[in-house]
Amino acid sequence: MIGFYDYTVILTYLGFVSGVFGIIMAMSGHIFTAVFALMFSGLCDMFDGKVARTKKKRTQEEKSFGIQLDSLSDLVCFGVLPAVIGYKIGINKVYLMPLIILYPLAGLIRLAYFNMLETMRNGDGPVKEYVGLPITSAALIFPFIFIFRKLLGKYFVLLYGIALLVIGVLFIIKIKIKKPKTKHMIMFIVIGILEILLIITVKRFL
Repeated sequence: MIGFYDYTVILTYLGFVSGVFGIIMAMSGHIFTAVFALMFSGLCDMFDGKVARTKKKRTQEEKSFGIQLDSLSDLVCFGVLPAVIGYKIGINKVYLMPLIILYPLAGLIRLAYFNMLETMRNGDGPVKEYVGLPITSAALIFPFIFIFRKLLGKYFVLLYGIALLVIGVLFIIKIKIKKPKTKHMIMFIVIGILEILLIITVKRFL
């Protein structure tokens, strides 16, 4: 079979499967399950690069495949899935379609642009900062918004739509953001766990 199937890409495959599962759940009306799938994809993405780098003798083909695989998975998990969730919660009028379309389009442009840069860099050292908001940030931002779903009532859909617009713009705007270190990643995991607990609490008791 074509492709690679060793341990260096397993997390990326799992994240992608979670993203597709989330899209199916969202389209079936199981919105909270879709949100949890989004977060799980984010967790997989957080560590897939670190796992891949543990293999000391990766070929150039394996590295290039990993880069392309990660970007394609990110587009589905953090570009398409949040847009599908937005559509199913009510951003489905004709005049709102630009929000649903522009968000994943911005994600696509961002990922293609940085794939191009990575190809031109030819592996010249690790990247120390991001330009624009990383697309994987969707795994924390949108679940955070869902904490306020019942509290905001009919205004929740408006907030989600604004978030799609603002985050999409931040994907492609030229602002520099420092690449998170291990301690920041641990903090993101803690935040994610707190978000899950809050979403469950709000869904159950409010």
